[in-house]
Amino acid sequence: MSYQVLARKWRPKSFAELVGQEHVVRALSNALTQQRLHHAYLLTGTRGVGKTTLARIMAKALNCEAGITATPCGQCSACREIDSGRFVDLLELDAASNTGIDNMREVLDNAQYAPTAGRFKVYLIDEVHMLSKAAFNSMLKTLEEPPEHVKFILATTDPQKIPVTVLSRCLQFNLKQMPPLAIIGHLQHVLELENIPFELPALQLLARAAQGSMRDALSLLDQAIAYGGGQVGEGQVRDMLGAIDQTYLFEILDALAAKDGAALVAAAERMEARSLSFEAALQDMGVLLHQIALAQAVPDALGEDLPERAKLLELARVFDAEEIQLCYQIALHGRRDLYLAPDEFAGFSMTLLRMLAFTLEQAPQPAKRSEPPRPMPAQRAVARAEEPAAEMPKPACRVEPEPIKKRPFDGDWPGLVNQLKLGGMAKMLAQHCELKSFDEQRLELCVPVEHRHLTDKAYQEKLKTAVAEYFGAPIRIDIGVGEITGATPAQIEGREKQERQNKAVAAIEQDAFVRELIDNFDAKIIEPSIKPI
Repeated sequence: MSYQVLARKWRPKSFAELVGQEHVVRALSNALTQQRLHHAYLLTGTRGVGKTTLARIMAKALNCEAGITATPCGQCSACREIDSGRFVDLLELDAASNTGIDNMREVLDNAQYAPTAGRFKVYLIDEVHMLSKAAFNSMLKTLEEPPEHVKFILATTDPQKIPVTVLSRCLQFNLKQMPPLAIIGHLQHVLELENIPFELPALQLLARAAQGSMRDALSLLDQAIAYGGGQVGEGQVRDMLGAIDQTYLFEILDALAAKDGAALVAAAERMEARSLSFEAALQDMGVLLHQIALAQAVPDALGEDLPERAKLLELARVFDAEEIQLCYQIALHGRRDLYLAPDEFAGFSMTLLRMLAFTLEQAPQPAKRSEPPRPMPAQRAVARAEEPAAEMPKPACRVEPEPIKKRPFDGDWPGLVNQLKLGGMAKMLAQHCELKSFDEQRLELCVPVEHRHLTDKAYQEKLKTAVAEYFGAPIRIDIGVGEITGATPAQIEGREKQERQNKAVAAIEQDAFVRELIDNFDAKIIEPSIKPI
């Protein structure tokens, strides 16, 4: 017999076998049990979460010879033919290949005829958002008042592209992405029934790579079985996926915690020596940083069965929450900009060094020079006895330190921000503030609503400390959330950056050599790759 891929062999044939979509299964089962049937259903969700599978189970539930039921028998001719894809009254249409109005008119014309073998004629239209506007319009009347023997099941990965006039005529069910634990449990179940040895960490890697799609997970499992020669081991799966050994990432996090730049670069060089994917490394780094942030905020959110749980909890104690948030954002931006770097190693190592720069503590201030020790009273008495009175040194007058003069402030908040000794989220708070009013004792600042998360008390305290240090005296700072009427330092910097970018693009577009390439070879300028000098 020919081999059948796991994604087809283990496709669920009943509601009970469907994994991870309990909310949809419950609603549909109750509707079928109570005979409260709608004429049109819309199933939405990303790829591989069970939209087509659910539609076929519904077709069986509606046409099972035992009657309309939430538990079709699976043994009658209707159930068997639907499972094998040969049921004449289940018509599957791929809207991506049949987008025009003529295809839809043919479907609707056939809908008027009674079913040949089943109780209902079921139309399954996959990727329905691909239909043209005219095709959608031709459906409206039939969707609103369909024949009693017709049921429509529409499936899509992009419901936003479906006209609201169609959406309002359907019962909509949103299928969720599969959680990793559900995928791991299902893969484990399949492997046990297939009698294939496996390692649990390998299934965790496959579940992570599937990104919520059970079909993708089963396809990857098929590939892993072939790659591993009949078994699924962690090492083989990691090599197959090009996944990053977590050891490297934990070494990087340990180096960041120790503020050890040499160890940080050494870890990156070891990864380069093994030709590991730096894009995958930044993706996995983002996952680890997210887990550390969870451990800091909600420690119970980390599963007890997570292999690296102890290490994550340890790192959660070492790093500040602010540092983790910054490193997470830097990892995301570093991954996005990786293709712009001179090479992947440069982009990856610069991302790590950026993390280091934002997590470095301020250098300790040099200690004040201590005054020479004053002589003890007995020593002074001996000195007076042995020296002539004329040669006695005059007692030194105590010089009072001059009071620190307060620096003047002319209201240039962006200029002040550039001179403050700030880093991290406190610096971001300062950059997103607008100065509303000021006097010698008080600054009134305003943060836009979209950045209200920056007004955390800890960030405000750091800003107040830096301002007081700059002026040489305590300054009251009141920070509110509201509308920006002028411009914040961040907006000013953004405008200046955009102006420099526009000038750089204009310079490239006006370059004679570039114009010649465009005119003679139909070349195109990739604007994101242009950077101002």
